[in-house]
Amino acid sequence: METIKKQTTLLVLMLFCFSVLGHAQAKRKANKDTEAWRYEIEAIQTGVQGTYLIKVWSYSKKPDVAIEQAKKNAVHGVIFKGFAGKQGVPGQQALTSNVNLEQEKADFFEPFFDNGGKYMKFVAVTNDGAVAAEDRMKIGKEYKIGVIVSVNVSALRKDLEDAGIIKKLGGGF
Repeated sequence: METIKKQTTLLVLMLFCFSVLGHAQAKRKANKDTEAWRYEIEAIQTGVQGTYLIKVWSYSKKPDVAIEQAKKNAVHGVIFKGFAGKQGVPGQQALTSNVNLEQEKADFFEPFFDNGGKYMKFVAVTNDGAVAAEDRMKIGKEYKIGVIVSVNVSALRKDLEDAGIIKKLGGGF
């Protein structure tokens, strides 16, 4: 009887360890898929005051990873890339024009963009993350997934200004 208890305990412990390791490996893969910041952004429509409603095209070997990484890519794009407008929807410049800012402030941006990091406060997936059929494309061995997100640019800008990462609007003239 004692042996069965020990075996059961050992089995449960092993399953738990495999589960934790599997979850950690999935996070590493998600970060690896986006570490080169491969994404595209397009304007969708004007959001409510202080927000951008954009479609982010993310690339990954797994569609669910691309969907999750779209939020991170959207915030990254608003800060560092900006996006072009389309008829009736204005484009937006990046919050910074310093192309080296991410490397210069790596001690800020690495935890900021970590899984579950502070970037999550500024972005929301619309339509509960549902992806339209035309927004899911298989390209070679990976997927290109388009996700519509809302980015609270006003709050993001204020947070970056308060942290001394970007200059305040009207400052530096």
